[in-house]
Amino acid sequence: MNKVVLIGRLTRDPELRFAPGSGTAVATVTLAIDRRVPNKDGQREADFISVVIWGKQAEATANYMGKGRLMGVSGRIQTRTYDAKDGTKRYVTEVVAEEVQFLDKGNGASNPRTNNTNSEFGMAGGFNSDSFDMDMTPVDDGDIPF
Repeated sequence: MNKVVLIGRLTRDPELRFAPGSGTAVATVTLAIDRRVPNKDGQREADFISVVIWGKQAEATANYMGKGRLMGVSGRIQTRTYDAKDGTKRYVTEVVAEEVQFLDKGNGASNPRTNNTNSEFGMAGGFNSDSFDMDMTPVDDGDIPF
């Protein structure tokens, strides 16, 4: 079984390209994923994982996500090799996304990746609307029976 589930923040804006021949969209991102346990000095560390996204998901990621945004990815680990220009063999390990989720709603800054309009999602307020959080009721952990 080869299944990976990640949640992390983009280290830079997605890079969108189109595959030669087929014209299929492909986006590459790097997710910074915090480690659960601090190191011996008490500092939190992060792992930086390369992710490849194909097709419509790649286009949506490039259009609506940007540096610092929180993203969830499920997919598989893939390894590949290639010959670098200097003649050395390079090894790459990356996650090929099968499903992506945009996990934060942005802050409405001037970046077009965070300014979603109502018509894009068919919602009355869009994701940047303050009403997005209005229907959520905070739950005290003591109220949960498990």
